[in-house]
Amino acid sequence: MKDKRFTGKLCIVTGGAGEIGLATALRLAEEGSDIALIDVKDMKEAQRRISELHVTVRSYHCDVSDFRQVNGCIEAVTEDFHSIDMLFNNAGIQGEFSPIHTYSPDDFAKVISINLIGAFNVLRCVSEVMVAQHHGVIVNTASMAGVGGPVNMAAYGASKFGVIGLTQTAAKDLAPHNIRVNAISPGYMGPGFMWDRQVDLQAAANTQYYDGDREKVAQQMIGEVPMRRYGAIDEIPGAVAFLMSEDSSYSTGINIKLSGGI
Repeated sequence: MKDKRFTGKLCIVTGGAGEIGLATALRLAEEGSDIALIDVKDMKEAQRRISELHVTVRSYHCDVSDFRQVNGCIEAVTEDFHSIDMLFNNAGIQGEFSPIHTYSPDDFAKVISINLIGAFNVLRCVSEVMVAQHHGVIVNTASMAGVGGPVNMAAYGASKFGVIGLTQTAAKDLAPHNIRVNAISPGYMGPGFMWDRQVDLQAAANTQYYDGDREKVAQQMIGEVPMRRYGAIDEIPGAVAFLMSEDSSYSTGINIKLSGGI
């Protein structure tokens, strides 16, 4: 039985239908938080699972790269729940895997528009609500790809470097308003869609860094991790819950690396 640290609070989770978003929403709901899911995907199954934890959960279809949609969505959440205590700013996509000299400009723009501009749009609209109520906690999903440049992932790496910078600036801007802003940076996470896709596309990229055989690529990637294993999706929510809680009430502008090493 989890402690009910978040009873009476509301957390917005973007990318709420995805693996990391849903796992984190479930963890926060277990600790008593009501949940507002935001995604462009179908959220019925996510909403069903969260509702079994006897909290209030609502879903909102929204493309985070569109500021007008985000603004309207956050207005709807505020009207439904009256306040926003926490934000897990998590929506994102991996994009293509290709060396920089062949990388698609259209894909680069798409990844940046969702992962970085989308993160800003949500942060901008939610922080306005939090400033007015003079409290709030925000956790952005960055990545180890934003700590060290990943091969064949120019758009994703650039977007996540940007999220870390956005986190640091927002933490300073919002600290006077009693709002904390931090980030998490997962490394290789699996098993599941994200892991399988990354292994397959790195194998297909045909560069010097990874073998062309997906099984060998998987071992090469795991070999990069000091713990010699990929991380489990269920290892992420605890870090987010810590950053959302009063246990980290003095923490802002930090980036927790979930990478199996330093």
